Amino acid sequence: MSSPYEHSDDLPVYVISVAAQLSGMHPQTLRAYDRLGLVSPGRSAGRGRRYSMRDILALREIQRLSQDEGVNLSGIKLILDQHRELDQVRRLVAELHAEIAQLRVELESTRAVAARLAELRRGGSDTRSGLVPVRGARVARWEPMTGPPGATGQPAGDMTGPPGATGQPAGEMTGTPGATGQPRGDK
Repeated sequence: MSSPYEHSDDLPVYVISVAAQLSGMHPQTLRAYDRLGLVSPGRSAGRGRRYSMRDILALREIQRLSQDEGVNLSGIKLILDQHRELDQVRRLVAELHAEIAQLRVELESTRAVAARLAELRRGGSDTRSGLVPVRGARVARWEPMTGPPGATGQPAGDMTGPPGATGQPAGEMTGTPGATGQPRGDK
């Protein structure tokens, strides 16, 4: 919706008298169709019927089928139920088409990655070129804490370079068992 004043066709806004006038029927006819399940309008907080534009279009279709085509109410109910099922199937098919399109994009991306990996593998055993380029990394190093138990550690700071460049494997803690890390700071 591009404006707060626009409404969906499914928004139940019309009271029964307005819906009857818009559909060209008597309000009692609308109540009877509601009881038969042909058109089920929304309800207000006070339980009054509220019809949407889609409900009014369905009422017009019921009138057309009944008066112009001579279809009885049970036949109209079957026709309307089939239309609803058809609409659901169409929505499902549209969703599935969108999902298939997304999966095709992902498949092409995966194929491109697989082709690149195969190309790198055929190109030799130069492991320095790597399969995943790293432009820059930030490493945090933790050191043992000498303070009271329960104190929390903080990162020693950001250092550039590959993990383990400080002489310790990245992520490892040194010190006594159960000690938490404390930052190494400049004093």
